[in-house]
Amino acid sequence: MITLLNHQQLNVAQQIFNVFQSSYAIEANLIGVSEFPPLKRQVTDILASHSSFYGYLIEGQLAGVVEITLTAQVLEIESLTVNPDFFRQGVAGKLIVYVLSAFSHQTAKVETATANAPAIKLYQKHGFIQYKKWIPDHGIEKVAFSRANK
Repeated sequence: MITLLNHQQLNVAQQIFNVFQSSYAIEANLIGVSEFPPLKRQVTDILASHSSFYGYLIEGQLAGVVEITLTAQVLEIESLTVNPDFFRQGVAGKLIVYVLSAFSHQTAKVETATANAPAIKLYQKHGFIQYKKWIPDHGIEKVAFSRANK
């Protein structure tokens, strides 16, 4: 079940934070970095966020989280994380399908590290096309994808 999460409630923000930390720690290892900016995000950052968070719940447990913003007909996937206990169960794909179908938009965008092959494969599977590569100040090469709404 996918539901809007009230990230301004401390207990919910803590659950989101826990999924972020466990998932991003694995991603940092996958891409071979010890300093990974998403791991620096705190519960207070989640509480203060202007994004919307949607959670995929399995038997009451938060299995995955997608964070989005929607402005000027552009849907931006700010983060997409899966609790490692639920890896390889289709959680990320279901969250992508949900946000792409639930919100009116002309274009959807997402970014990831160029070394994150599983994420790149997932986004391409859902019709995202690479449009940019760059190295931000933190030094981890990134790639951006977009997808026109069908």
